[in-house]
Amino acid sequence: MSTTNETEQSTDEQVDTQPDVTHVTGQVPEEGAPVSEDGEPTEEQGQADTGDGQVAEDEAGPAPQIEQTGSEEDRPATASAAGTRSTGTAAEDLVREGEVAADFLETLLDIADLDGDLEVDVDGDRAAVALVDSEDGAAPRRLVGPGGSVLEALQELTRLAVQAETGERSRLMLDVAGYRADRRSTLVSQAQKAIAEVKESGERRELEPMSAFERKVVHDEVLAAGLSSESEGTDPSRYVVILPAD
Repeated sequence: MSTTNETEQSTDEQVDTQPDVTHVTGQVPEEGAPVSEDGEPTEEQGQADTGDGQVAEDEAGPAPQIEQTGSEEDRPATASAAGTRSTGTAAEDLVREGEVAADFLETLLDIADLDGDLEVDVDGDRAAVALVDSEDGAAPRRLVGPGGSVLEALQELTRLAVQAETGERSRLMLDVAGYRADRRSTLVSQAQKAIAEVKESGERRELEPMSAFERKVVHDEVLAAGLSSESEGTDPSRYVVILPAD
């Protein structure tokens, strides 16, 4: 089994752990606003959340019902989560995350006697590890599971292993056998079709239930098209609603 390292820049997605409605905007909350369980600021001042969180109240009373906090995987990408760290330091930390994750996964694969090579990368503002086919055999598709459910669980387990080693919360993304890449391409096509329908009809469009990763892909595509979107419902039936322009 081998592990390779690369460094690229792009933007991606995190696990959506809590329910309710997400309205995607690009607004950065003011200083002093509550933070979500993920360590990210919430958006309570008339803007929507990001998908991860708790119902918030401000000094004037309860916040509107649709305003929830959320994960970064349930909103379009904005500023890097690296914060005030220098670009060099942030990149080094992400590479370190990927290496720790690869070591953990390699041990897991050896125990389970599964084939596959591990590739370590930096994808935007997070580490990325991909389990790919090796000379000894294909990457185990069973680690993807129905609708990516096993992959999501393995990703969370890997994040916890990284956090235990580094002491820092991990936002690492894991892919197996190219599942996320293939799914992203499909979702982009679906989102573009739905966006065209919303623009033509002027009516909101509800999409099928999706994971946090999948909703993130759709939110980014909607934002790029100049529209807005919300996440509604509770997992595993949480879905994206594309809204018409004002």
